[in-house]
Amino acid sequence: MNLHIDKNNPASSDEVERLEAEPVMSAKRREPLYKARKKIFPKRAEGRFRQFKWLVMLVTLGIYYLTPWLRWDRGEFAPDQAVLIDLAHRRFYFFFIEIWPQEFFFVAGLLVMAGFGLFLITSAVGRAWCGYTCPQTVWVDLFLVVERAIEGDRNSRMKLETAPWTFDKIWKRVTKHAIWLAIAVATGGAWIFYFADAPMLAMDFIEGQAAPVAYMTVAVLTATTYLFGGLMREQVCVYMCPWPRIQAAMLDESSLVVTYNDWRGEPRIRGTKKAAAEGKVAGDCVDCNACVAVCPMGIDIRDGQQLECITCALCIDACDAVMDKIGKPRGLIAYATLEEYQSNMALATDNGTTEIQPNRVRNADGSFSDKIRHFNWRVIFRPRTLLYMGVWTAVGIGLLVALLGRDRLEINVLHDRNPQYVLESDGSIRNGYTVRLLNMVPQPRNVEVTLDGLAGATMRVNGLSEVDVRSFTVNVEPDEATTLKVFVTVPADQIESNVESFRFNVKDVDSKEADSYKAVFNAPGEKHK
Repeated sequence: MNLHIDKNNPASSDEVERLEAEPVMSAKRREPLYKARKKIFPKRAEGRFRQFKWLVMLVTLGIYYLTPWLRWDRGEFAPDQAVLIDLAHRRFYFFFIEIWPQEFFFVAGLLVMAGFGLFLITSAVGRAWCGYTCPQTVWVDLFLVVERAIEGDRNSRMKLETAPWTFDKIWKRVTKHAIWLAIAVATGGAWIFYFADAPMLAMDFIEGQAAPVAYMTVAVLTATTYLFGGLMREQVCVYMCPWPRIQAAMLDESSLVVTYNDWRGEPRIRGTKKAAAEGKVAGDCVDCNACVAVCPMGIDIRDGQQLECITCALCIDACDAVMDKIGKPRGLIAYATLEEYQSNMALATDNGTTEIQPNRVRNADGSFSDKIRHFNWRVIFRPRTLLYMGVWTAVGIGLLVALLGRDRLEINVLHDRNPQYVLESDGSIRNGYTVRLLNMVPQPRNVEVTLDGLAGATMRVNGLSEVDVRSFTVNVEPDEATTLKVFVTVPADQIESNVESFRFNVKDVDSKEADSYKAVFNAPGEKHK
């Protein structure tokens, strides 16, 4: 369809090509689940929303495929991969951030932020996540790029589908599916690179030396990417994804959703010149089906809101192009709120007492009436979205404060359970402890361990010292937990009760970073004489 715009001589609706596009997934004709799938051949759209989708696709795919190959210098004692989920050592590295297992609350916090972020986006602009950044949408877009490049645009693909199996058809189909499989393999391959050093794992994988789980993961992700992105496409969104059914709870009258403004589009008439000559009332919609032809979900947005709609806005681009061609204002299909739509619909139908009358929403010169409501960005900043934004911001600030203020040197102590204490020959009491020093930086440290409290007590470290001391210094490995067996002894005349509290204090000799742990000392009973 030629969408060249001549502002001085706009075309009439009689000159706009009508596309034979069937909304196979329309709510009005939705087939049972067991019915055979009707293939959808979306036409390529052109416009600002399509350009935005190209940008989002490039950014998201670039992040996914390239991130494992980014390097970050953490010194000689830590991996230099910028983003790494090191399951073997139970670490998560993200540039300058390192998360230990006991700090998993950071990941939980990010998931909470993701949830509230999704609520915020949906309540503000509908299913923007589904239309632009959902992995299913992004990979389907990528697969469609390959399909169009090999088989042509909509009409060519439809003809090829029904054509006999000639060499040309076989060559095109084999090439398309081979490229799809290559993309699917790259998708699975990129995923496993997040869990090990990417260059080394790539070489091991190619040489057949990688762990079996790596090959199994790539096989599973290859199969699912190929199946979901290439073969099932819209069926994943309609039948497998729960979000279309949940999103209604996130929307309200002020949420922006893709809307067919039938208050200005109806009644639909193809031949506007003929209709005008016959004195018929005509809306702006020329029933060209351009919105149906570009829809990747196979629906007709003119049927109203449907769970199949992913709010990709490609129908807006297609409709705007037609409006430009016939010299009418854009926005017949547009992002609009339910409040705005209902107000304009009430105006067009005299509060529902008549059929849609285009003359009620237009002035004599054809311009829109001043009574027409248009979108106002202020509706985005309403109590609901501000609440979501507040919670999202509060969680983010809390995580940031916790991240900046967290200790990178920790001590954990476990008292021996059996025996609880040992009575020495000289009457003194000895307790055993397992002391675990966590050095959570990728550099070795000299850490001083000191007893605080428990008058007269001394300690001896198994394998480190042969004398009893109140303080000792130990070298702890970088990014590791160092375990020590410590025996604390108290002279008989210093025992005050059968349970006494004291502390193990630890301090980095160089950085002065410190931590402490409150422990107990067990004795047999009353004060010894």
